[in-house]
Amino acid sequence: MIGSLPETDPVDPTTILLEAETSTRKRQPMDDWENIVRQYTPLVWRTAYRLTGNHADASDCCQETFLSALVVSRREGVRNWAGLLRKLATTRALDRLRQRFREISRTEEVSDWAELPSGDPGPESLAEDSELRDLIRQALAKVPEQQAEVFCLRCVEELSFKEIADQLDMNPNTVRVLLHRARASLRESLAALTRQTEK
Repeated sequence: MIGSLPETDPVDPTTILLEAETSTRKRQPMDDWENIVRQYTPLVWRTAYRLTGNHADASDCCQETFLSALVVSRREGVRNWAGLLRKLATTRALDRLRQRFREISRTEEVSDWAELPSGDPGPESLAEDSELRDLIRQALAKVPEQQAEVFCLRCVEELSFKEIADQLDMNPNTVRVLLHRARASLRESLAALTRQTEK
């Protein structure tokens, strides 16, 4: 797991519902949508938090995910809400990571955005964990989007190859190939980042 999860999520489903209602022009009964938001908010928030490691980013990703899902649901039918929402949350979180590391690269500032895990480990252990998560997030931000999605769904969300294939509408063998490529890309990126930090 890339980041430790807090006990509660700070995303208020009512906020998402209000934003969804005010941001759409078509007014349709929102009863089903309210149930979908309430049911899947924990899943979406956890997915975003595991990747971003940041409460504010996870909350923003959660709201953006539901707004995007609302647009998709009005344009076309949704067969698998969990799959669609997990995919959208992963994409939003990866976009935030990429944006964050582009900004860091431009300013060459040291980032302190990674959340520290809960518990009572010593300060050295906390610093090492934080640095490792930061390096993994930086490397993941450099991996092509489809590979990063497959990697996150398999290694972070722990989905099976079949579940990933169903969610991304692709062959399970393609999922395996993308996962292999993602791991190779991550290995290269992590090696380069590690060399950079040792200098």
